Amino acid sequence: MATGKRLAGTASELNSAAIHLLRGLRATDRAAALTPARLSALSVLVFGGPCPLGRLARIENVAGPTMTRIVDGLSELGLAERRPHPDGGRLVLVAATAEGERVMRAAQQARVDTIVAALGTLPADDRAAITAAAPALLRLADAVRSRD
Repeated sequence: MATGKRLAGTASELNSAAIHLLRGLRATDRAAALTPARLSALSVLVFGGPCPLGRLARIENVAGPTMTRIVDGLSELGLAERRPHPDGGRLVLVAATAEGERVMRAAQQARVDTIVAALGTLPADDRAAITAAAPALLRLADAVRSRD
């Protein structure tokens, strides 16, 4: 039972840390001049590649009409475009434009720079522990996503 309590405590701390880290990055994300929903969808398109609107909606966990509005907004800004699906038919792929990729890469770099600056304020032992834990945290994120 001690292991279960310890894991629950660790999970609680990770949850809190993730929430506070993401909240702390909001100011950095605002510099991209996109809503969080648009920035998130653009991230999927840039780092995951073009995909059908329905799949994008599922990935982002929103309804189809909501994703249509998000993609419409990205398209109006010249950050995404709709393309014919290679299989033809009525399917359409949504893809980031070159400008969308530039904006997303700049937003990613701004987040990285913010995190690097914050890491620099921590004691060396904390930085080493976070560096060592980063690969395991990625595996944890994958395990959480695979449960959906």
